[in-house]
Amino acid sequence: MSAIRKSFLVGLIGEGITHSLSSPLHEREAEHHGLSYVYRPVDLTAIRRPAEDVGDILHEGRDLGFDAFNITHPCKQLALPYLDEVSADARRLGAVNTVLIRENKFVGHNTDHSGFGSALAAGLPGADLASVVQIGAGGAGAAVAYALLKAGAMTLTLVDVDASRAADLATRLGQLFADRTVLAVPPTALATVVAAADGLVNATPIGMHSHPGCPIDVNLLRADLWVADVIYRPVRTELVVAAEAAGCRVLDGGHMAVGQAVDAFELITGIVPDAARMRRHFLELIARGE
Repeated sequence: MSAIRKSFLVGLIGEGITHSLSSPLHEREAEHHGLSYVYRPVDLTAIRRPAEDVGDILHEGRDLGFDAFNITHPCKQLALPYLDEVSADARRLGAVNTVLIRENKFVGHNTDHSGFGSALAAGLPGADLASVVQIGAGGAGAAVAYALLKAGAMTLTLVDVDASRAADLATRLGQLFADRTVLAVPPTALATVVAAADGLVNATPIGMHSHPGCPIDVNLLRADLWVADVIYRPVRTELVVAAEAAGCRVLDGGHMAVGQAVDAFELITGIVPDAARMRRHFLELIARGE
């Protein structure tokens, strides 16, 4: 008698995510492990429901037999009040991007920070974390900044066009990592802080297809500065291209995108996926314009 295969029904809740790469990325990896795995986007824009309905959608999904949901913009914080348990890291961040449904309970995790952390360790091994500058202090920026500090960054300087947002994040992270220095400076100080930094991270939308450009004057890039981007559409952003040209060690945004998917897949299935294979599949999807 053949063993009964475990099946998984997983959803992604967010706005404008009908064509998310998460579905093929998760489903292809599941095939390699012989899993019956269906991953479907629940696009709030398409079904004309507000983000505030995330709690109702979680309950509806549970009743329909879903095993888990990934959560993306703008629901990562809105989902928190509806969860029965939240991991320590997700609670500290105040945001979840993965919700497991276990024995009718909702258990929240955040793999955005762990995805960037694993990407940093694998893609830039031995990167000097003494002083890091991060541009962007929004939702993605909070997860990345947390990951940097958890990885050992001693001084983290946040730069954002919204000065109060950067200051609030610096204060919150400074309380969580009391032995580190977390600063917020205005964009006018960017050149000064980058000149003294060992690493630079872009956590802004600048560089996306819909927000073309480079978040920094490329003349500030130098060979002894490592550079990371969180944008993956395109993978080779203007910042990535310029940093490579300047001789920097570079981490493209695809690494974080795959890293969070790898961690979510393991949480959902209990199976450790092949990160390198998922990275290759991700790059194939991007190359095909999917």
